[in-house]
Amino acid sequence: MSAILRKHIEKITALTDKEFDYVLSHFSVKSAKKQQYLIQEGELVQNDFFVLSGLVKSYYTNADGKEHLMQFAMEDWWITDYQAYFNQQHAQLNIDCIENTQVLCLSLHNREKLCTEMHKMEHFFRKKSNAGYVALQRRILSLLNNNAQERYESLLKLYPELFQRVPKTLIASYLGVSRETLSRFSSKADSK
Repeated sequence: MSAILRKHIEKITALTDKEFDYVLSHFSVKSAKKQQYLIQEGELVQNDFFVLSGLVKSYYTNADGKEHLMQFAMEDWWITDYQAYFNQQHAQLNIDCIENTQVLCLSLHNREKLCTEMHKMEHFFRKKSNAGYVALQRRILSLLNNNAQERYESLLKLYPELFQRVPKTLIASYLGVSRETLSRFSSKADSK
């Protein structure tokens, strides 16, 4: 478990054993079953989650009850309702498990403490935030500029493992297409 987090951090910055033990002491472990919530809309968001195993999704439910899938997170990814986390507000998003999942939880207090005390961790979180901003911009531009087929092909190219682990109805929701349209895209891709 701890080796996964260490490897993840050390993609950006090296840590001594003592430094890593200190970093790890700021996290807690949580296990959740398939369909269990990590965050529910309306609750105070306490943690950012680093996925050790499993798969989760975040989504927004509009006033009409329609769910809009925002993000998936699998092993080695971070996820939370960032607006609520950083502003210590109530969640607008739901985050629940697609598979049985184990996460490391990091409170905002502990994150700020680590960043204040360790330049390496401040650097790490800045780089992770920057990568998140880039991914978000890429997703928004894709939704604005690409047709559904192009969004499908891009997602398949970037994250082929999602298509093995995520139900097609969720992939369709993420792409903003019907389940039938997704099936047509899959058929075209299989015939190539």
